[in-house]
Amino acid sequence: MASAFQESKLKGMFAAFDADGDGCLREEDFRALVSRWSRLERVGPGTELRARVETLLMAWWATLLEAGDAQGDGTVDMGELLSVVDRLPAMTAHVTATADTVFDAVDADGDGWISPEEHRRLVETWNGRPVDTTGVFPLLDLNGDGRLSRDEFAQLWRQFWISDDPREPGNWLCGHFVH
Repeated sequence: MASAFQESKLKGMFAAFDADGDGCLREEDFRALVSRWSRLERVGPGTELRARVETLLMAWWATLLEAGDAQGDGTVDMGELLSVVDRLPAMTAHVTATADTVFDAVDADGDGWISPEEHRRLVETWNGRPVDTTGVFPLLDLNGDGRLSRDEFAQLWRQFWISDDPREPGNWLCGHFVH
């Protein structure tokens, strides 16, 4: 069972996925998420990266629906999402693989690094609105060089989705959360 800490950090992610704000995730919510991600410079219509992002996000939806739709109603609520999160520690390779696509989508200039500005765009893209990320990036920048490498990002991504340890910096990857 997901801990209270995991639930607190994932409530914001659930709200970000729930495009219409009705408290349930549906395929349409994930289509809206694909649309938001398609506004990023490198993820425009017709690009290879757009296809990868859409495949990734819709695969998340398929996994959530298959594993989490306990009521069989074509929706996933917060409790059902948390039941899927319980399975993620056994799926580390899959979680890490999704980090590459997200990294490529967010690395706007294609230089192989995520800057503080690119990180802010990541958080705002997830949320679909401007978000205050003040003070978050320094928590994520594991080596203090002012940018995130692909390896740093993958580690942070795994921590965000899997960690139950409030001290791990990846918990802040998607911005501020109440804990």
